[in-house]
Amino acid sequence: MVYPDGRQVRQPKALCELQGYVFDAWMRTGELFDALGEAARARELRRRAVELQDRFEERFWCEGIGFYAYALDPDKQPVRTIASNPGHCLWSGLIRPDRAARVVERLVQPDMWSGWGIRTLSRRNPVYNPFSYQRGSVWPHDNGIIALGFKRYGFAEEAARIARDISEAASYFVGYRLPELYAGVERRPGMFPVAYPSANVPQAWAAGSVFHLLQAILGLEADAPNGRLYVDPMLPPWLPNVTLRGADRRSESHPAVLA
Repeated sequence: MVYPDGRQVRQPKALCELQGYVFDAWMRTGELFDALGEAARARELRRRAVELQDRFEERFWCEGIGFYAYALDPDKQPVRTIASNPGHCLWSGLIRPDRAARVVERLVQPDMWSGWGIRTLSRRNPVYNPFSYQRGSVWPHDNGIIALGFKRYGFAEEAARIARDISEAASYFVGYRLPELYAGVERRPGMFPVAYPSANVPQAWAAGSVFHLLQAILGLEADAPNGRLYVDPMLPPWLPNVTLRGADRRSESHPAVLA
């Protein structure tokens, strides 16, 4: 984890996406307490989540770059490095709605978007290396989470673009198995995604990204306490129809076709 000038950030540090994971955990646990009839505990968790969100906006938003800080360093100063991590904050819902478009727009710029997915680190950073583990490579699971974040804030077209790039990358690997990561080299005509030599294949995170991408395209959202499944599909031109089988246990013999 580096500063914009390439210097490594010392420990301890507070990563932006971890704030989102805590926010999400409190919000979801609040839903559980609501379902269990413990409204007071649910309200308390939501209150803590909102307070965290306010602190996050105050400490992590960097107006000068129109993006959220990668992390806070040991002095609690923002690390203004452009990385993929703030995309996870879209997934968790931590980001303020009026700033979401700026985050999405920044993540799809050429220095972040390789054509095979979103890089972990901007290629403008002095230590960028498309063949490194976390300084410019592309991680399918990272992109799957970001795609869900794009969809959450209404950027369905951009979510589908991620899905296309990751799925096309998968077609170049044996058995369509997505590796843990691959190189963040720029996609050009006649090229293929370059494998990372020691990437795990198969790998659970990478395999799970496929379900994230499908969920983003189809807009699937489960409401278990009320026994409901919400579907808000926006299918891209390259995927004109999808068939869901068993979405309704009462009529599994009649699959739903989304077109």
